[in-house]
Amino acid sequence: MNIRPVTLEDAPQIAEIYNYYIINTHHTFETEPLSVEETEERIKKVTANYPYLVAEEEGEILGYAHAGRFKLRQAYEHSCEVIIYVKNEAKKRGVGSSLYMDLFDLLEQTDIHVMIAGIALPNDSSVKFHERLGFVKAAHFKEIGYKLGRWFDVGYWQLINRV
Repeated sequence: MNIRPVTLEDAPQIAEIYNYYIINTHHTFETEPLSVEETEERIKKVTANYPYLVAEEEGEILGYAHAGRFKLRQAYEHSCEVIIYVKNEAKKRGVGSSLYMDLFDLLEQTDIHVMIAGIALPNDSSVKFHERLGFVKAAHFKEIGYKLGRWFDVGYWQLINRV
């Protein structure tokens, strides 16, 4: 498995991975699948300011992770949100951990102080994954999102950057 920076050519496979979660799970609160073009635009927007990585094996994208702006207010400029999605068939193979470790290494070279991960709940595997990497729960919003015919909570976990 190779971890590398994203390219626009990765957009079709990234859209496929993300669209699985949009259509089949509550793990993202988006409800409409993304087009390849929309995915390309998002890649451009993220990479203008933050790292964006993919895990690739023999031309297949197994997952992706990136940082992004947490909030618009200026005092938040040293915080970021981290996002990770792994192809459903590639879970439990170390893809997510490898992506996050490389992403954290890149963020360590910046002025980012706190990384925030939002998790739609329930999602025990994501909670355990983030906590295993040192994230601690910082907030919990009850019934904040409605998808798939029911209300879902969202929790926020944070990790102080390794400085």
